[in-house]
Amino acid sequence: MHIQLSGSPGELRFTLLQADHICDVALWRPGSPDGWQDQHLVRILSKESGLDGAFVQLESKEEGFLSTKAKLQEGQLVKAEVIRAAQNNKGLRLKLISQENDSTHTTPKLLKAGPHPLDDLCSQAPEAPIFYEDAALAAQIPAKFRPLLERIAQKETSFLDSEWEELLEPTIMVGPLTAHISVTPALTSIDLDSASHPDFEANVRAFKALTHQIRLRNLSGTILIDPAGIRTKKRPALLKFLQEAFFNEQDPLCPKVLGMTPSGLFEVVRPRRRPPLYESFSSPHGRGLAILRTILREKAQGTTLCAPASIIHALESDPKALIYFEREWGKKLHFSVSTEHSFRCWSLN
Repeated sequence: MHIQLSGSPGELRFTLLQADHICDVALWRPGSPDGWQDQHLVRILSKESGLDGAFVQLESKEEGFLSTKAKLQEGQLVKAEVIRAAQNNKGLRLKLISQENDSTHTTPKLLKAGPHPLDDLCSQAPEAPIFYEDAALAAQIPAKFRPLLERIAQKETSFLDSEWEELLEPTIMVGPLTAHISVTPALTSIDLDSASHPDFEANVRAFKALTHQIRLRNLSGTILIDPAGIRTKKRPALLKFLQEAFFNEQDPLCPKVLGMTPSGLFEVVRPRRRPPLYESFSSPHGRGLAILRTILREKAQGTTLCAPASIIHALESDPKALIYFEREWGKKLHFSVSTEHSFRCWSLN
């Protein structure tokens, strides 16, 4: 078992492999970390007694929601920890650590960074070496992981690129069935389907691959699964097989199968911590990094990137990605805001 490091400007991808089987993945963007389990000194902006908490402001001016029933005063500084990274168009969620302030700081401040995404993989395979080809990427890894680094000769790793791209597809084969994944702000629905006539056994066989895809994609919150071709009255017998599939997957987030809804859908809850992959790649920042990756891959000509304002702003807010990109590209990149709003509309002039 080993961890393969790959990446591009502003983005490091870690893939935990056993032979060519992907066990798990982790994504890290040095210039824009997700902040999960960071500890902060935050300022109370407004109390929301009806929501059992308060809106708070961080050192970065980012705002979040602090869940607590403690009595707080607007303007007060308290210590808090991020328990859910910003996702699904919702800001950070935090929990209260302490109301005591040692008066060392009079403004919000990051006190301690949370675990690195690579910690998630290393906890599953503590002795696994981290293979890398690009020294510039390896240099961005925190010092505590460097004893695990092993440089390897240039080799064919395109299969990893395609595997990561597949994790962003809304339709995927899971054993003998096809899974159609639809994500909304409230929940994720997964419709199992087949071109033939799926039976009970086909659904059971699909569960192993399906639970693995849920883990790799980091789908979280409420997940509803619609089995393929099984009448509602026969679906309860499938529940134990779905539970066994999640148990055998050994997902570190320990999803819970809650049961079956009256309409026959299986309800699963998986804790929200870091953002799901689809959101990381579809955000303005993710799309901006994809553009930089495309420019390098295609050796595009020009010096001015014309793109929607949200993408330009995201890239300008990530100087680490731009430094890496310009070093690889060999020249400075300039920006121009496009009048088009589609993320796909960009050009290099």
